Amino acid sequence: MIIKKYIVNNMNEAMTRIIYELGKDAIIVSQRKVRKPGIKGLFIKSCIEVTAAAEEISFKEEQYSMDDSLKAIQNIVSTKNKKDVNIQYNKHFTNKTDDKNNKVELKDIKLQHKYEEESIYKNNELVNEMKEMKEILNKLAVREDAIRLDNKEDDSKKLEQSKENKRNKDMHDFLKTLDIEDSLIDYIIKETENIKDDVDMKEKVKEVILKGINISSEDSLRGKVILVGPTGVGKTTTIAKLAGKLALVEKKKVGLITIDTYRIGAVDQLRTYADIMGIAFKVVMNQKQMDEAIKEMEYMDTVLIDTTGRSSKNIMQISELRAYIDKINTDKIHLVLSCTTKDKDIESIIEGYKVIDYNNVIITKLDETSTYGSIMYILDKANKPLSLVSTGQDVPDDIKTLNKEELLKLILLEDSIC
Repeated sequence: MIIKKYIVNNMNEAMTRIIYELGKDAIIVSQRKVRKPGIKGLFIKSCIEVTAAAEEISFKEEQYSMDDSLKAIQNIVSTKNKKDVNIQYNKHFTNKTDDKNNKVELKDIKLQHKYEEESIYKNNELVNEMKEMKEILNKLAVREDAIRLDNKEDDSKKLEQSKENKRNKDMHDFLKTLDIEDSLIDYIIKETENIKDDVDMKEKVKEVILKGINISSEDSLRGKVILVGPTGVGKTTTIAKLAGKLALVEKKKVGLITIDTYRIGAVDQLRTYADIMGIAFKVVMNQKQMDEAIKEMEYMDTVLIDTTGRSSKNIMQISELRAYIDKINTDKIHLVLSCTTKDKDIESIIEGYKVIDYNNVIITKLDETSTYGSIMYILDKANKPLSLVSTGQDVPDDIKTLNKEELLKLILLEDSIC
C-alpha cells in the first residue's frame, strides 16, 4: 500500500493530483488545514493537507524527488555565469529572475523538504497502523468464517435433532397404541436412536421386544404344578383348561387338587370339569389332607393344585400361603395375572407375590382386550418366563403355549390368536 500527503489550495486540486498520481481507486485517509510558509515568513498562506492511500500505482512518477530538486537548485546558485544561471534557473523554476530570489526559494525548498521528511515519518507510522488494522480485519474475517461455519453446523445439528425428535415422537405414538408401558417405550426408543432406515428400525424394535420375552420349558407343566394369584384373574378356569389340554389333547395322566374352599361354587365347578374329563379330583382342607392327596396321585404325569385368591396387599395371607406351598415341595409355581390389569396394579401384585417365590407366569383374559402391550410389561416386571396364555372361556380349547415369535406378533398386532 502507498500513502502520500498533498499540500493543496482546495479539494478539487487534491482530487486531481490524487487521481493522477495514485489512480481512481485511491482513497482519502485524512484532511486538515495547515499554513504554508511564504517568502521570509511573509505572505503565510492557509492550505489543506490531504493524506491519500492506494494499493498500486499504474504509472511512474516523472517529477523530481525533493533531493533532486534541492541538488539542482544548489547547482544553479553556485554557477558564476549569470546567463547560465538564468538558463539553469529557468529550466527548473518558472518565473525566477535573480540570484537573491533563487536563494530565498532554496530556503523555502529546504523548509519544504524538512516538512515532507516529517510527513514521511508520519506516513510510516500510518502505514504501520494500517497494516495492524489490516491484520485485525483479516483475523475478524477468519473468525467470522469460523462463526458462519459453526452456525451452519449448528443449523445442521438442529435440523437433524428436529428429524430425530419427530421420529422419536412417531415411534412413541405408535408404541403407545400397542399399550406398551412408558418406561418400556423410552427403552425401545433409546435402543433404536442411532438407526435411520425405517426397515432397519422396525427390525430393531422387534429385536428389542424379543429380548424381553422368555418362554417356559414344557417341563414347567410336569409334576406338582401350583397356580397362585389374586382373586378375579381366572385361576380356577385356567386350571380346568390346563387339565383338559394335558388329559384330552396330550393324553397325559392328570390329577386335580383344590384348596380354594372359600369361594362359593369354585369346588363344584372344578368337580364338574374333572368328572367330564375323567380325571382324579381332591378337595383338601389342611396340610394332612394335602399330603394324602399328593401321595394318591404320585403316579400322575401332572398334579394341578388350585389355591385361594389372595390380595397382594395382605402380607399375612400371602405369608400363610407361602407356608402351605413350602410343604408341597415343588418349584413349579405359576403366578396368574390378567392382561387387562392396570400397569400400577400389575407392579403391586408382582411385588406382593415375590414372597411366594414363583418361577413362571400365566397371562389370562387376552380375549377381553384388543392390545397386548401389557404382556411385555408383566414379563419385564416379573422377570420370569411365560408358560401359558388364556384366550377365552372354552375348556379346554382356549389355552395356549406360545413361542417368542408368536408372542411378538401378538404384541405388535401382526397376528391374533383370540
